Amino acid sequence: MSLEVSPYLARDTDKTIADARRLWVSLARPNVMIKVPATLEGLPAIQQLIGEGININITLLFGLSRYRQVAEAYIAGLETLAAKGKPLKSVASVASFFLSRIDVLLDPMLEKTMAINKSKADLAATFHGEVAILSAKAAYQIYQEIFDSERFGRLRAQGARTQRLLWASTSTKNPAYSDLKYVEALIGPETVDTIPLETLAAYRERGKPESRLTIEAVKASGTLRRLSDVGIDLDAAAQQLEDEGIQKFAKAFDQIMNTLGEKRRAAIREPVDIETADPG
Repeated sequence: MSLEVSPYLARDTDKTIADARRLWVSLARPNVMIKVPATLEGLPAIQQLIGEGININITLLFGLSRYRQVAEAYIAGLETLAAKGKPLKSVASVASFFLSRIDVLLDPMLEKTMAINKSKADLAATFHGEVAILSAKAAYQIYQEIFDSERFGRLRAQGARTQRLLWASTSTKNPAYSDLKYVEALIGPETVDTIPLETLAAYRERGKPESRLTIEAVKASGTLRRLSDVGIDLDAAAQQLEDEGIQKFAKAFDQIMNTLGEKRRAAIREPVDIETADPG
């Protein structure tokens, strides 16, 4: 289970830390994770909270350079915890990489290049509908590099767990693509895939389990660097998606809070009938 820090605090480090602590103490469950966005302001919050032994689900993660920073914050937090003499084995974290939204943003740009620039059309076509999966493969390469390192090995020896990659936003938004596009391509060790119920039902019916995440993964980073040849800045796209994601999270957060408020007010207004039990 994960519970989200208010998205209105996504640009405020200190308030994010305070809200995460409040939620952690209020729930008091060892299997709970507190969601913290992977904003620049969220990075020091992640490090601080991990250093206090709080489980963190990093959300709104779109870019590879930011993912490196997230993993660094996790490891630095564990090192702080270890320096305090606290156990590491109970701390858990996932880095939630949002995928289909990447293709939703970039596909129209690529289609425009394919239509008006003959010299770059073929290259743009190779990226169409593929940037999200390439990003996931490149992220997994970074994951293996970081968590197979000597630095993390010292923490692992003390009981630390890796910060697993979690694939989010895995429903297919483009009807021209397979509804299993962001499921089958992302199967790999030590990862988590959050799948909507409709996608899960489709996978149960037609899915073919096989580890595919590492197929041509070594080439993924180099391939992504060629995006600049078709006029796309992947870091800038990731920042745009982060900004838009905060707004979407805030809207959803407001809807949930309004619904809960209405239910609470209705419960207070409605009289409760208490029948006297029949002693016979």
